[in-house]
Amino acid sequence: MPGWRPGPSAQGMLSFADEEVRLLKLENHLVREDHLDKRWEGATGESVDGAIFLSRHVAASNRPALTIHPIGPPHLREDEVLLAGGRPGWAAPPNPRIGPWLRLLNNIAESHSLVPEFEVTLEATHHGPEISSPAMFIEIGSTEEYWERQDAAQAIALVSTCVENSVIICVFCSVTT
Repeated sequence: MPGWRPGPSAQGMLSFADEEVRLLKLENHLVREDHLDKRWEGATGESVDGAIFLSRHVAASNRPALTIHPIGPPHLREDEVLLAGGRPGWAAPPNPRIGPWLRLLNNIAESHSLVPEFEVTLEATHHGPEISSPAMFIEIGSTEEYWERQDAAQAIALVSTCVENSVIICVFCSVTT
């Protein structure tokens, strides 16, 4: 999408900026990027109002999907094993954009003829990373065939341009989560 330029560097993370929005490209599994907001603030001095993780969705069904969900495994007890980051019994504050973005994502997916092939869905929270800022994941799923679809990526990108003037971290993961 147009408007992005090289952004500040922090802890080896490649960064791009568009006004007060920061897009970080991470090579690690997103679900294990604990305290990314605090790490970014400490390295750059920029406060983080929220985090949106742009990622790949994996599902046993292998169905094409565009998903949005809050972050955390609040359903797990402290003695249970974490399979995908976070902290048992914990959830990040949900990003207030979840509802409006789900509706917008559905409208964009329909206007780009992705529906009914792609299911647009709100998932339950089920994994990390642990983060203090209001957060959510927005994902393309559910297999490599769909992760590589430019029309699905365009739909996610269009939704992601609807960020108000506040510092926010958008994260893209270049490895399978």
